[in-house]
Amino acid sequence: MTLEQLELTVDYFEFDKQFYQQLNATPLNNPFLISYNKKAFDLIELDYDEATKEAFVSFINGEKILKGSTPYAMAYAGHQFGYFVPQLGDGRAINLGQTHGWHLQTKGSGLTRYSRQGDGRAVLRSSIREYIMSEAIHALGIPTTRALALIGSTHGVYRSFEEVETGAVVMRMSPSWIRFGTFEFFARQNDAKEHLIQLSNYVIKQSYSHLEKDKAKYEKMFFEVVDNTAHLMAYWQTYGFMHGVMNTDNMSIAGLTIDYGPFSFMDYFQADCICNHTDHEGRYSFSNQPYVARWNLEVLANCMGKICRYGNLMEYLNTFMFTYKKKYWALMSKRLGLDVNSSSNSYSSLIKQLLGAMESAKVDYNLFFYTLSTLESLEDITPILDICVYRQSVQEWFLEYQKALKNENKTFDEAKAIMIKINPKYMIKNYMLQEAIEKATAGDFSLVNDLLYIAQNPFNEHKAFEHYAKPTPMQFANLQLSCSS
Repeated sequence: MTLEQLELTVDYFEFDKQFYQQLNATPLNNPFLISYNKKAFDLIELDYDEATKEAFVSFINGEKILKGSTPYAMAYAGHQFGYFVPQLGDGRAINLGQTHGWHLQTKGSGLTRYSRQGDGRAVLRSSIREYIMSEAIHALGIPTTRALALIGSTHGVYRSFEEVETGAVVMRMSPSWIRFGTFEFFARQNDAKEHLIQLSNYVIKQSYSHLEKDKAKYEKMFFEVVDNTAHLMAYWQTYGFMHGVMNTDNMSIAGLTIDYGPFSFMDYFQADCICNHTDHEGRYSFSNQPYVARWNLEVLANCMGKICRYGNLMEYLNTFMFTYKKKYWALMSKRLGLDVNSSSNSYSSLIKQLLGAMESAKVDYNLFFYTLSTLESLEDITPILDICVYRQSVQEWFLEYQKALKNENKTFDEAKAIMIKINPKYMIKNYMLQEAIEKATAGDFSLVNDLLYIAQNPFNEHKAFEHYAKPTPMQFANLQLSCSS
């Protein structure tokens, strides 16, 4: 299907006008295509060729509006760092409509009613980061929004210290853009119950259609949101992903990773690592993420209590940590080639010991698991020890690991066959993204496209980029980023 044949549909205008603003994007100056994502194109059955590039750039830049599309921005509220903010919304994002179950949205498209003190723009560096990282997260099997394409411009954008950067737009796509904060906004309007029923019906139709005819569909929708969020946290913790800003307005009702800001994959393991430099109290530190997710779900329960039996919601919410831990221990056991169901006891103590040993050893988190997956034998763990700053704790842990394999009557080769399918060789780190950003700022976008390919194929060999499979250089490890990065 060509761009001219693509027709979008908009279903959000069934809501009252207080919940959205219809408006067109404010185009960037001199836009140009930096990269497009063939995998995402295939999801919406869209074709691309050089002959249509100019039209496609115009589409992303908001100059070309497709048939059926009426651009709009959504309103929502949210708890930011624990404090309620009644009026938030798409301050720099424009929704275009949906096709094939994917809702298209451009980020960095100019001022909206919800921009507050912002300028409605996204700079090149943050756009590159989201474009690549959302695909990296997807390649690991973690639920996430996707990225369709990235355009740059000569449009001046001011950020810190009055430095002029250039504006960019990421076209991103998601099965749903509804957030916990959307429910907070609806719950605080007049006729809140009526609005919440309407919103819940919309979410069920969009993300939980199997519940549409269920008499207890609103409660059961909440139950599934709890489970989906618990599983999402298990994946984040398993792969060492830090979101950085887990405000309720950044939490997806569909259980997706959304709104990539000061995110990071763990470099050397640090349980209380903070990737957001504005998170002074460590509310969104790595170890806190599951607990913050539960707190956010309680906020959602307070909203949905207007249309559900609140006691039932809270009773189910009490299963969150159990669901999270069950999934987390299973995934982590798999990363070690073990079967969490093989024994009456899980491997939680073995994994906790490993995390403590990794922190003491100052070892690159994901590289540890990949290196373990590729050891010739457990008689020689030198490759593992070579990536540790301090070795003793890891050496001691391996004695317990050997006991676990023996307990399963499993050979190390059998364990490796499991591990190699879940432990990628390449993880997209912030220092790699920074290299791509610096080249792009100078007009060279080749590394953006190279990193996109690596992100989408993390288990493959990439001989030209073998250096990215080594530990993060210590001077770039566990750095903190800003929300506007």
